[in-house]
Amino acid sequence: MSGRTSLVAWRHGRAMLWTAAGAVVCAFLVALEIASRHYGEPGPITNQLAALVLAPKSGPLYGGLALMMVVLTWRQRFLAAGTALGIDTVLALVRWAAGAEIPEGIAFGTGALWVMLGTAVVALTRRTGPERVLLLKGVGLGLLLVAARKIGDTWLFITAKTRPTVLDQYVAVADHALGEPSWLVGRMLRATAPIGPHVTQLVYAQLAVAAIVVACYQLRHVVTERRFPRHHLVRTFLLIGLLGPAVYMLFPVVGPVFAYGPGASGTGGVEWAVADLWPHTPPPLTTPLPMTYDGITPRNCMPSLHTAWALAIYIHTRRAPRLLRFAGTFWLIATLTATLGFGYHYGVDLVAGVVFALTVEAAVRCADRGWDRPGIRLVAYGTTVFVALLLSYRYLPMEMARHPEMSGPLLVLAMTSVIYGYIRTTRRWDPTPAPAPQPEAQPAPARAS
Repeated sequence: MSGRTSLVAWRHGRAMLWTAAGAVVCAFLVALEIASRHYGEPGPITNQLAALVLAPKSGPLYGGLALMMVVLTWRQRFLAAGTALGIDTVLALVRWAAGAEIPEGIAFGTGALWVMLGTAVVALTRRTGPERVLLLKGVGLGLLLVAARKIGDTWLFITAKTRPTVLDQYVAVADHALGEPSWLVGRMLRATAPIGPHVTQLVYAQLAVAAIVVACYQLRHVVTERRFPRHHLVRTFLLIGLLGPAVYMLFPVVGPVFAYGPGASGTGGVEWAVADLWPHTPPPLTTPLPMTYDGITPRNCMPSLHTAWALAIYIHTRRAPRLLRFAGTFWLIATLTATLGFGYHYGVDLVAGVVFALTVEAAVRCADRGWDRPGIRLVAYGTTVFVALLLSYRYLPMEMARHPEMSGPLLVLAMTSVIYGYIRTTRRWDPTPAPAPQPEAQPAPARAS
Protein backbone atom coordinates (compact mmCIF):
# COMPACT_ATOMS: atom_id res chain seq x y z
CA MET A 1 0.00 0.00 0.00
CA SER A 2 2.89 2.33 0.86
CA GLY A 3 4.43 1.66 -2.58
CA ARG A 4 1.20 2.65 -4.31
CA THR A 5 0.99 5.80 -2.18
CA SER A 6 4.56 6.78 -3.03
CA LEU A 7 3.87 6.19 -6.74
CA VAL A 8 0.80 8.44 -6.61
CA ALA A 9 2.80 11.09 -4.75
CA TRP A 10 5.61 10.85 -7.34
CA ARG A 11 3.16 11.26 -10.23
CA HIS A 12 1.48 14.18 -8.48
CA GLY A 13 4.85 15.85 -7.89
CA ARG A 14 5.84 15.32 -11.51
CA ALA A 15 2.53 16.78 -12.70
CA MET A 16 3.07 19.80 -10.47
CA LEU A 17 6.59 20.20 -11.87
CA TRP A 18 5.32 20.14 -15.47
CA THR A 19 2.59 22.63 -14.56
CA ALA A 20 5.12 24.97 -12.98
CA ALA A 21 7.44 24.63 -15.98
CA GLY A 22 4.55 25.45 -18.32
CA ALA A 23 3.65 28.53 -16.28
CA VAL A 24 7.27 29.71 -16.37
CA VAL A 25 7.46 29.26 -20.14
CA CYS A 26 4.21 31.19 -20.64
CA ALA A 27 5.41 34.01 -18.40
CA PHE A 28 8.72 34.09 -20.26
CA LEU A 29 6.93 34.30 -23.62
CA VAL A 30 4.80 37.20 -22.38
CA ALA A 31 7.90 39.00 -21.06
CA LEU A 32 9.68 38.60 -24.40
CA GLU A 33 6.58 39.80 -26.23
CA ILE A 34 6.43 42.93 -24.09
CA ALA A 35 10.17 43.59 -24.45
CA SER A 36 10.04 43.14 -28.22
CA ARG A 37 7.01 45.41 -28.52
CA HIS A 38 8.87 48.04 -26.52
CA TYR A 39 11.42 48.20 -29.36
CA GLY A 40 8.77 48.30 -32.07
CA GLU A 41 8.83 44.69 -33.25
CA PRO A 42 6.33 41.83 -32.82
CA GLY A 43 7.35 39.22 -30.28
CA PRO A 44 7.27 35.39 -30.37
CA ILE A 45 3.55 35.14 -29.56
CA THR A 46 2.51 37.53 -32.33
CA ASN A 47 4.82 35.86 -34.86
CA GLN A 48 3.47 32.43 -33.99
CA LEU A 49 -0.15 33.52 -34.33
CA ALA A 50 0.62 35.24 -37.62
CA ALA A 51 2.09 31.99 -38.95
CA LEU A 52 -1.37 30.41 -38.71
CA VAL A 53 -2.52 32.51 -41.67
CA LEU A 54 0.36 34.43 -43.21
CA ALA A 55 3.36 32.89 -44.94
CA PRO A 56 5.62 31.70 -42.13
CA LYS A 57 9.15 32.89 -41.60
CA SER A 58 12.03 30.44 -41.82
CA GLY A 59 11.74 27.94 -39.00
CA PRO A 60 11.42 24.25 -38.10
CA LEU A 61 7.65 23.93 -38.52
CA TYR A 62 7.88 20.61 -40.32
CA GLY A 63 10.62 19.61 -37.91
CA GLY A 64 8.17 20.16 -35.07
CA LEU A 65 5.61 18.06 -36.93
CA ALA A 66 8.19 15.28 -37.33
CA LEU A 67 8.82 15.27 -33.58
CA MET A 68 5.11 15.21 -32.84
CA MET A 69 4.61 12.24 -35.13
CA VAL A 70 6.77 9.97 -32.97
CA VAL A 71 3.60 9.30 -30.93
CA LEU A 72 1.55 8.37 -34.02
CA THR A 73 1.21 5.13 -35.91
CA TRP A 74 2.53 4.95 -39.47
CA ARG A 75 -0.98 5.35 -40.88
CA GLN A 76 -1.55 8.42 -38.72
CA ARG A 77 1.83 9.83 -39.73
CA PHE A 78 1.03 9.59 -43.43
CA LEU A 79 -2.36 11.20 -42.77
CA ALA A 80 -0.81 14.04 -40.74
CA ALA A 81 1.97 14.74 -43.26
CA GLY A 82 -0.45 14.59 -46.20
CA THR A 83 -2.87 16.95 -44.48
CA ALA A 84 -0.10 19.44 -43.70
CA LEU A 85 1.20 19.41 -47.27
CA GLY A 86 -2.34 19.74 -48.62
CA ILE A 87 -3.06 22.78 -46.44
CA ASP A 88 0.22 24.40 -47.46
CA THR A 89 -0.45 23.75 -51.14
CA VAL A 90 -3.90 25.36 -50.95
CA LEU A 91 -2.58 28.36 -49.00
CA ALA A 92 0.31 28.79 -51.44
CA LEU A 93 -2.13 28.87 -54.37
CA VAL A 94 -4.36 31.38 -52.56
CA ARG A 95 -1.38 33.63 -51.77
CA TRP A 96 -0.16 33.37 -55.36
CA ALA A 97 -3.61 34.22 -56.74
CA ALA A 98 -3.92 37.17 -54.35
CA GLY A 99 -0.43 38.41 -55.21
CA ALA A 100 0.62 38.30 -51.56
CA GLU A 101 4.27 38.92 -50.86
CA ILE A 102 6.04 35.88 -49.42
CA PRO A 103 8.96 36.73 -47.11
CA GLU A 104 12.26 35.04 -47.94
CA GLY A 105 10.47 32.99 -50.61
CA ILE A 106 9.08 30.57 -48.00
CA ALA A 107 5.51 29.44 -48.55
CA PHE A 108 5.32 26.20 -46.55
CA GLY A 109 4.97 25.52 -42.85
CA THR A 110 1.51 26.78 -41.93
CA GLY A 111 0.01 23.37 -42.64
CA ALA A 112 2.36 21.70 -40.16
CA LEU A 113 1.33 24.18 -37.47
CA TRP A 114 -2.37 23.58 -38.14
CA VAL A 115 -1.92 19.81 -37.97
CA MET A 116 -0.14 20.05 -34.62
CA LEU A 117 -2.91 22.22 -33.20
CA GLY A 118 -5.53 19.90 -34.67
CA THR A 119 -3.87 16.92 -33.05
CA ALA A 120 -4.05 18.71 -29.70
CA VAL A 121 -7.78 19.24 -30.21
CA VAL A 122 -8.24 15.55 -31.05
CA ALA A 123 -6.31 14.58 -27.92
CA LEU A 124 -8.51 16.76 -25.71
CA THR A 125 -11.84 15.80 -27.28
CA ARG A 126 -11.42 12.23 -28.56
CA ARG A 127 -8.82 10.62 -26.30
CA THR A 128 -8.71 9.79 -22.59
CA GLY A 129 -6.23 8.58 -20.00
CA PRO A 130 -2.65 7.69 -20.95
CA GLU A 131 -3.46 7.93 -24.68
CA ARG A 132 -4.43 11.59 -24.28
CA VAL A 133 -1.36 12.35 -22.19
CA LEU A 134 0.98 10.73 -24.72
CA LEU A 135 -0.60 12.59 -27.64
CA LEU A 136 -0.42 15.92 -25.81
CA LYS A 137 3.23 15.28 -24.94
CA GLY A 138 3.97 14.75 -28.62
CA VAL A 139 2.17 17.95 -29.59
CA GLY A 140 3.92 19.83 -26.81
CA LEU A 141 7.31 18.60 -27.98
CA GLY A 142 6.66 19.73 -31.55
CA LEU A 143 5.25 23.11 -30.57
CA LEU A 144 8.09 23.65 -28.12
CA LEU A 145 10.62 23.27 -30.92
CA VAL A 146 8.70 25.77 -33.05
CA ALA A 147 8.34 28.22 -30.16
CA ALA A 148 12.03 27.89 -29.33
CA ARG A 149 12.93 29.29 -32.75
CA LYS A 150 10.64 32.28 -32.22
CA ILE A 151 12.01 32.80 -28.72
CA GLY A 152 15.56 32.63 -30.03
CA ASP A 153 14.89 35.20 -32.77
CA THR A 154 13.36 37.58 -30.22
CA TRP A 155 16.27 37.04 -27.82
CA LEU A 156 18.76 37.96 -30.55
CA PHE A 157 16.76 41.04 -31.49
CA ILE A 158 16.77 42.17 -27.86
CA THR A 159 20.54 41.66 -27.52
CA ALA A 160 21.12 43.99 -30.46
CA LYS A 161 18.80 46.66 -29.08
CA THR A 162 19.81 46.58 -25.43
CA ARG A 163 23.58 46.14 -25.79
CA PRO A 164 24.86 49.02 -27.98
CA THR A 165 28.48 48.32 -26.99
CA VAL A 166 30.25 45.00 -27.51
CA LEU A 167 33.33 43.37 -25.97
CA ASP A 168 34.92 41.99 -29.13
CA GLN A 169 38.25 43.69 -28.51
CA TYR A 170 38.58 41.86 -25.18
CA VAL A 171 37.79 38.50 -26.75
CA ALA A 172 40.09 39.13 -29.72
CA VAL A 173 42.98 39.95 -27.39
CA ALA A 174 42.27 36.89 -25.24
CA ASP A 175 42.17 34.82 -28.45
CA HIS A 176 45.90 35.48 -28.88
CA ALA A 177 46.34 32.73 -26.28
CA LEU A 178 45.02 30.22 -28.84
CA GLY A 179 46.78 31.73 -31.85
CA GLU A 180 43.76 33.55 -33.40
CA PRO A 181 42.24 30.35 -34.90
CA SER A 182 39.41 32.23 -36.63
CA TRP A 183 41.93 34.07 -38.83
CA LEU A 184 43.78 30.85 -39.60
CA VAL A 185 40.70 28.73 -40.38
CA GLY A 186 39.17 31.63 -42.32
CA ARG A 187 42.12 31.68 -44.72
CA MET A 188 42.13 27.88 -44.98
CA LEU A 189 38.41 27.78 -45.79
CA ARG A 190 38.76 30.43 -48.46
CA ALA A 191 41.54 28.35 -50.03
CA THR A 192 39.06 25.47 -50.50
CA ALA A 193 36.44 27.61 -52.29
CA PRO A 194 33.91 26.97 -53.65
CA ILE A 195 33.37 23.44 -52.27
CA GLY A 196 34.60 23.96 -48.72
CA PRO A 197 32.58 27.10 -47.93
CA HIS A 198 29.46 25.65 -49.57
CA VAL A 199 29.54 22.40 -47.57
CA THR A 200 30.34 24.02 -44.24
CA GLN A 201 27.67 26.70 -44.72
CA LEU A 202 25.10 24.00 -45.48
CA VAL A 203 26.06 22.10 -42.32
CA TYR A 204 26.03 25.28 -40.24
CA ALA A 205 22.60 26.34 -41.48
CA GLN A 206 20.99 22.89 -41.13
CA LEU A 207 22.08 22.11 -37.59
CA ALA A 208 18.46 21.95 -36.41
CA VAL A 209 17.66 19.38 -39.11
CA ALA A 210 20.48 17.15 -37.86
CA ALA A 211 19.16 17.47 -34.32
CA ILE A 212 15.64 16.49 -35.43
CA VAL A 213 16.97 13.41 -37.24
CA VAL A 214 18.86 12.28 -34.12
CA ALA A 215 15.88 13.03 -31.87
CA CYS A 216 13.49 11.07 -34.10
CA TYR A 217 15.88 8.11 -33.93
CA GLN A 218 16.01 8.32 -30.13
CA LEU A 219 12.20 8.55 -29.93
CA ARG A 220 11.48 5.83 -32.50
CA HIS A 221 10.02 3.42 -29.91
CA VAL A 222 7.62 5.90 -28.30
CA VAL A 223 4.66 4.78 -30.41
CA THR A 224 5.09 1.12 -29.37
CA GLU A 225 6.23 1.59 -25.77
CA ARG A 226 3.64 4.36 -25.21
CA ARG A 227 6.11 6.45 -23.23
CA PHE A 228 9.03 8.80 -23.83
CA PRO A 229 12.58 7.82 -22.82
CA ARG A 230 13.91 9.45 -19.68
CA HIS A 231 16.55 11.41 -21.58
CA HIS A 232 16.82 12.53 -25.19
CA LEU A 233 18.47 15.23 -27.28
CA VAL A 234 15.53 17.63 -27.51
CA ARG A 235 15.70 18.59 -23.83
CA THR A 236 19.38 19.48 -23.96
CA PHE A 237 19.02 21.21 -27.32
CA LEU A 238 16.18 23.45 -26.14
CA LEU A 239 17.79 24.26 -22.79
CA ILE A 240 21.01 25.33 -24.49
CA GLY A 241 18.99 27.66 -26.70
CA LEU A 242 17.09 29.06 -23.74
CA LEU A 243 20.05 29.74 -21.43
CA GLY A 244 22.64 30.78 -24.00
CA PRO A 245 21.08 34.15 -24.96
CA ALA A 246 21.03 35.12 -21.29
CA VAL A 247 24.84 34.91 -21.38
CA TYR A 248 24.80 37.00 -24.57
CA MET A 249 23.24 39.78 -22.53
CA LEU A 250 26.03 39.60 -19.94
CA PHE A 251 28.86 39.27 -22.46
CA PRO A 252 27.83 40.89 -25.79
CA VAL A 253 30.11 39.95 -28.69
CA VAL A 254 29.36 40.10 -32.44
CA GLY A 255 32.26 38.08 -33.90
CA PRO A 256 35.46 38.70 -35.90
CA VAL A 257 33.83 39.06 -39.32
CA PHE A 258 31.80 41.95 -37.89
CA ALA A 259 34.21 43.60 -35.44
CA TYR A 260 37.26 43.15 -37.69
CA GLY A 261 35.70 42.75 -41.12
CA PRO A 262 32.92 43.82 -43.49
CA GLY A 263 30.07 42.01 -41.70
CA ALA A 264 27.79 39.29 -43.03
CA SER A 265 24.13 38.44 -43.68
CA GLY A 266 23.29 42.05 -44.44
CA THR A 267 24.41 43.46 -41.09
CA GLY A 268 27.53 45.18 -39.86
CA GLY A 269 29.96 46.93 -42.17
CA VAL A 270 33.50 48.24 -42.26
CA GLU A 271 32.27 51.54 -40.84
CA TRP A 272 31.45 49.73 -37.58
CA ALA A 273 34.60 47.60 -37.45
CA VAL A 274 37.85 48.35 -35.64
CA ALA A 275 39.57 47.82 -38.99
CA ASP A 276 39.13 45.60 -42.03
CA LEU A 277 41.48 42.83 -40.86
CA TRP A 278 39.63 39.52 -41.01
CA PRO A 279 40.89 37.01 -42.14
CA HIS A 280 44.05 38.27 -43.85
CA THR A 281 45.67 40.22 -40.98
CA PRO A 282 45.59 39.11 -37.31
CA PRO A 283 44.45 41.89 -34.95
CA PRO A 284 47.18 43.89 -33.20
CA LEU A 285 47.85 43.42 -29.51
CA THR A 286 46.51 46.67 -28.02
CA THR A 287 44.62 47.51 -24.83
CA PRO A 288 40.99 46.45 -25.42
CA LEU A 289 38.04 48.79 -24.97
CA PRO A 290 34.25 48.42 -25.33
CA MET A 291 33.16 49.45 -28.82
CA THR A 292 29.87 50.64 -30.25
CA TYR A 293 28.23 48.50 -32.90
CA ASP A 294 25.05 48.70 -34.96
CA GLY A 295 21.63 47.99 -33.50
CA ILE A 296 20.85 45.09 -35.86
CA THR A 297 23.62 42.50 -35.52
CA PRO A 298 22.88 39.98 -32.73
CA ARG A 299 25.41 39.81 -29.90
CA ASN A 300 25.44 36.03 -30.12
CA CYS A 301 29.05 34.86 -29.84
CA MET A 302 29.83 34.15 -26.20
CA PRO A 303 29.46 31.22 -25.81
CA SER A 304 29.26 29.59 -29.24
CA LEU A 305 25.85 27.91 -29.14
CA HIS A 306 26.44 26.26 -32.51
CA THR A 307 29.42 24.54 -30.91
CA ALA A 308 27.28 23.57 -27.91
CA TRP A 309 24.46 22.21 -30.10
CA ALA A 310 26.85 20.30 -32.38
CA LEU A 311 28.56 18.77 -29.33
CA ALA A 312 25.16 17.75 -27.93
CA ILE A 313 24.37 16.01 -31.22
CA TYR A 314 27.74 14.28 -31.11
CA ILE A 315 27.14 13.05 -27.54
CA HIS A 316 23.67 11.72 -28.35
CA THR A 317 24.86 9.77 -31.39
CA ARG A 318 27.50 7.76 -29.53
CA ARG A 319 25.09 4.87 -28.91
CA ALA A 320 23.45 5.09 -32.34
CA PRO A 321 24.23 2.94 -35.40
CA ARG A 322 27.47 3.54 -37.23
CA LEU A 323 25.96 5.85 -39.85
CA LEU A 324 24.54 8.21 -37.21
CA ARG A 325 27.79 8.10 -35.22
CA PHE A 326 29.68 9.10 -38.35
CA ALA A 327 27.16 11.85 -39.10
CA GLY A 328 27.41 13.20 -35.55
CA THR A 329 31.20 13.35 -35.78
CA PHE A 330 31.09 14.98 -39.21
CA TRP A 331 28.53 17.55 -38.07
CA LEU A 332 30.66 18.50 -35.07
CA ILE A 333 33.85 18.94 -37.11
CA ALA A 334 32.10 20.81 -39.92
CA THR A 335 30.28 23.09 -37.47
CA LEU A 336 33.51 23.98 -35.66
CA THR A 337 35.11 24.72 -39.04
CA ALA A 338 32.20 26.92 -40.08
CA THR A 339 32.02 28.90 -36.84
CA LEU A 340 35.70 29.82 -37.15
CA GLY A 341 36.07 29.82 -40.93
CA PHE A 342 33.21 32.23 -41.60
CA GLY A 343 34.37 34.57 -38.84
CA TYR A 344 31.28 34.06 -36.71
CA HIS A 345 33.28 33.13 -33.59
CA TYR A 346 36.63 33.46 -31.90
CA GLY A 347 38.48 30.40 -30.63
CA VAL A 348 37.75 31.21 -26.99
CA ASP A 349 34.02 31.23 -27.84
CA LEU A 350 34.30 27.57 -28.81
CA VAL A 351 36.11 26.67 -25.59
CA ALA A 352 33.31 28.29 -23.59
CA GLY A 353 30.71 26.57 -25.78
CA VAL A 354 32.12 23.11 -25.05
CA VAL A 355 32.09 23.72 -21.28
CA PHE A 356 28.59 25.20 -21.49
CA ALA A 357 27.20 22.23 -23.45
CA LEU A 358 28.66 19.58 -21.14
CA THR A 359 27.41 21.42 -18.05
CA VAL A 360 23.88 21.72 -19.44
CA GLU A 361 23.86 18.09 -20.59
CA ALA A 362 25.04 16.96 -17.15
CA ALA A 363 22.34 19.05 -15.44
CA VAL A 364 19.60 17.61 -17.67
CA ARG A 365 20.77 14.06 -16.99
CA CYS A 366 20.87 14.74 -13.25
CA ALA A 367 17.32 16.10 -13.37
CA ASP A 368 16.21 12.91 -15.16
CA ARG A 369 17.93 10.37 -12.91
CA GLY A 370 18.08 12.24 -9.61
CA TRP A 371 20.67 14.59 -8.18
CA ASP A 372 23.46 12.58 -6.58
CA ARG A 373 26.80 13.80 -5.28
CA PRO A 374 28.86 13.09 -8.44
CA GLY A 375 26.24 14.84 -10.59
CA ILE A 376 26.07 17.90 -8.36
CA ARG A 377 29.86 18.06 -8.27
CA LEU A 378 30.10 17.84 -12.08
CA VAL A 379 27.51 20.57 -12.69
CA ALA A 380 29.07 22.81 -10.05
CA TYR A 381 32.54 22.30 -11.50
CA GLY A 382 31.40 22.96 -15.07
CA THR A 383 29.59 26.12 -13.97
CA THR A 384 32.69 27.31 -12.08
CA VAL A 385 34.96 26.74 -15.08
CA PHE A 386 32.50 28.49 -17.40
CA VAL A 387 32.29 31.57 -15.14
CA ALA A 388 36.08 31.58 -14.73
CA LEU A 389 36.49 31.57 -18.52
CA LEU A 390 34.17 34.55 -18.97
CA LEU A 391 35.89 36.50 -16.19
CA SER A 392 39.33 35.81 -17.63
CA TYR A 393 38.23 36.92 -21.11
CA ARG A 394 36.86 40.15 -19.67
CA TYR A 395 39.44 41.11 -17.05
CA LEU A 396 42.66 39.27 -17.99
CA PRO A 397 42.86 39.41 -21.80
CA MET A 398 46.16 41.32 -21.92
CA GLU A 399 47.80 38.92 -19.48
CA MET A 400 46.52 35.97 -21.54
CA ALA A 401 47.83 37.50 -24.77
CA ARG A 402 51.26 38.36 -23.31
CA HIS A 403 51.80 34.82 -22.03
CA PRO A 404 50.20 32.51 -24.62
CA GLU A 405 52.60 29.70 -23.79
CA MET A 406 50.93 29.51 -20.37
CA SER A 407 47.38 30.82 -20.91
CA GLY A 408 46.70 28.75 -24.06
CA PRO A 409 47.43 25.38 -22.43
CA LEU A 410 45.52 26.48 -19.34
CA LEU A 411 42.41 27.18 -21.46
CA VAL A 412 42.68 23.81 -23.15
CA LEU A 413 43.34 22.13 -19.80
CA ALA A 414 40.28 23.74 -18.23
CA MET A 415 38.08 22.55 -21.12
CA THR A 416 39.65 19.08 -21.07
CA SER A 417 39.07 18.75 -17.33
CA VAL A 418 35.34 19.30 -17.83
CA ILE A 419 35.32 16.77 -20.69
CA TYR A 420 37.14 14.25 -18.51
CA GLY A 421 34.82 14.90 -15.57
CA TYR A 422 31.76 14.44 -17.78
CA ILE A 423 33.01 11.15 -19.27
CA ARG A 424 34.11 9.80 -15.89
CA THR A 425 30.83 10.67 -14.18
CA THR A 426 28.42 9.58 -16.90
CA ARG A 427 30.15 6.22 -17.33
CA ARG A 428 29.07 5.42 -13.78
CA TRP A 429 25.50 6.35 -14.66
CA ASP A 430 25.27 4.28 -17.83
CA PRO A 431 24.20 0.68 -17.23
CA THR A 432 26.90 -1.86 -18.00
CA PRO A 433 25.72 -4.89 -19.97
CA ALA A 434 25.78 -8.07 -17.94
CA PRO A 435 28.36 -10.57 -19.19
CA ALA A 436 26.94 -13.46 -21.16
CA PRO A 437 26.73 -16.63 -19.04
CA GLN A 438 29.47 -19.09 -19.86
CA PRO A 439 28.56 -22.77 -20.21
CA GLU A 440 29.82 -24.90 -17.37
CA ALA A 441 32.66 -27.23 -18.20
CA GLN A 442 31.50 -30.78 -18.59
CA PRO A 443 33.67 -33.63 -17.31
CA ALA A 444 35.34 -35.61 -20.04
CA PRO A 445 33.73 -39.05 -20.66
CA ALA A 446 35.58 -41.94 -19.10
CA ARG A 447 37.67 -43.93 -21.56
CA ALA A 448 36.84 -47.59 -21.98
CA SER A 449 39.61 -49.86 -20.71
